[in-house]
Amino acid sequence: MTPAALLSERLRSHRLTAPAPTVADAARHLLAVQSQDLTAGRWALACRARGAVRLRDVDAAFARGELVRAWTMRGTLHTVPARDLGWMLEVTAERQRQQAASRQRQLGIDAEVTATAVKVLVPRLRDGGLTRAEVFAVWEAAGIDPAGQRGIHLLFALTIDGLVCQGPIVPRSGITRDQRFVLVEEHIRAHERPDDPLAELFVRYIDGHGPAGVADFAWWSGLTLGQSREAAARAAGRVTEVAEGLFTAVAHPRRAPAAPSVQALPAFDEYYISYADRTPVCDPAYLGRVGPGKNGMVRATIVEDGRVIGCWTHAAAAHTADPELFTEPGDPDAVSAALARFAAFIDG
Repeated sequence: MTPAALLSERLRSHRLTAPAPTVADAARHLLAVQSQDLTAGRWALACRARGAVRLRDVDAAFARGELVRAWTMRGTLHTVPARDLGWMLEVTAERQRQQAASRQRQLGIDAEVTATAVKVLVPRLRDGGLTRAEVFAVWEAAGIDPAGQRGIHLLFALTIDGLVCQGPIVPRSGITRDQRFVLVEEHIRAHERPDDPLAELFVRYIDGHGPAGVADFAWWSGLTLGQSREAAARAAGRVTEVAEGLFTAVAHPRRAPAAPSVQALPAFDEYYISYADRTPVCDPAYLGRVGPGKNGMVRATIVEDGRVIGCWTHAAAAHTADPELFTEPGDPDAVSAALARFAAFIDG
């Protein structure tokens, strides 16, 4: 597969040139959208859906219970279709638990602390859920100090155990970044469980991110290479091997006839972050400027014809500030239009 063909197919599988009917459909196609930055995660879905999607449209999908946010893999928050959360954690929770065990011991999180945290929290979540600050207040009142990342790690543990997830966005003036933690058993009304969850995870990754290989899937999922090879083997016949070790979807979404040549993608976007090797979409000279940096940050990118040509910031784009371009764009007006789409998403 030529470099140009690889980029063309990835743009399509990411729904960047073949937008989905709705943000919920975009989420279902990608399965998991990295979302430790909640604004970035919402824009990642909006820029993959048809029409002039606004921030309130994405928030409405959370309110309806179509989308939730949870630590689904690599100890990182992702936005996922609510009905897929259970089987995803069935595959990834144990690996995340192993990776977090040392840090949780350092924080004094043991079975007794966790049991107390659950006992005092669950009754309080039954009436529409609580924000993170409110959860921490409940635990403080019960003698559990949430400081020093203890509270976050407890929430992480309860999430990968399948007890809680983040649901509705808290309505506030401006761009709200607060969500309510809710009980999975009450908030998620419909659950899906494929016959082979491990194979399904590989298929859905390839559907939303291909062409890609086993090493890419291992990085994205946080599973071991051995588990990832097994996932690919069990998915045989459900994906297409277009070159040795390179897989793509069996069926592809239809490209839009007038898809923009330039995309303003958010921080931590799947198009850049979800591969072991990011050089097909970004010149090696610019990888350090995009990230991940020492602080783990991955900057928002300007992508032209599938390649990263610069970075931008969410706040600056909302005020029409110039992006930081690494190379001269083929169409400067297309860059301005891409940033304007984000500004409209925030302000509309």
